[in-house]
Amino acid sequence: MGYPVLYSFRRCPYAMRARMALSASGQTCEIREVVLSKKPRELIDLSPKATVPVLQLVTGQIFEQSLDIMRWALEKNDPLGWLDPEYGTLGDMLELIKKADGDFKYNLDHYKYVQRYKNVDPLFHRTEGEIFLKILDKILGQYNYLFGTKPTLADYAIVPFIRQFANTERNWFDALGYNSLQKWLDNLLTNNQFTEIMNKYPAWQSGDKPIIFANNTIE
Repeated sequence: MGYPVLYSFRRCPYAMRARMALSASGQTCEIREVVLSKKPRELIDLSPKATVPVLQLVTGQIFEQSLDIMRWALEKNDPLGWLDPEYGTLGDMLELIKKADGDFKYNLDHYKYVQRYKNVDPLFHRTEGEIFLKILDKILGQYNYLFGTKPTLADYAIVPFIRQFANTERNWFDALGYNSLQKWLDNLLTNNQFTEIMNKYPAWQSGDKPIIFANNTIE
């Protein structure tokens, strides 16, 4: 019996959150690690934009957006209750994720990858990105996680990008004094839900033996 195929890249934050949701849902799939500088023809044929993650179901249906992959997996099976926040609604979570994926991600890219852009002041974008950090820190001053006492879809969808922002200049980030945000980040990055999806895989090539990603383990 075939499995869904996930095209992924270990360090991509979008791929991270897709892998976490697939793992949390217990969804078995074949994982194919992509070298971004040498994308396989199979990925390009599936998705001309050729960015990861891309998930192809056994039916042939294709998901090209990480949040769609997360929701597909969790709507099939959500044993940890990621779609069921203690406070607020799924709509509230999606709205917060939209802010992370919008202005915050724009500023993150112009701060971290300044060499990709012309006439960019990375410190300006760092300051603009910090606005979202303040929002999260305020929320986390009330709860351990963004929507209550347990992590949900919003936490796992957002944390890879906060990790990336923090690691750009770690000493600066650690000195900000956002203690609630720092605790949240540390908790999520040291739990099994994150660490177990950060295994390294060889770059996939056509004809390789499948690597199966299943139930929080790699077979």
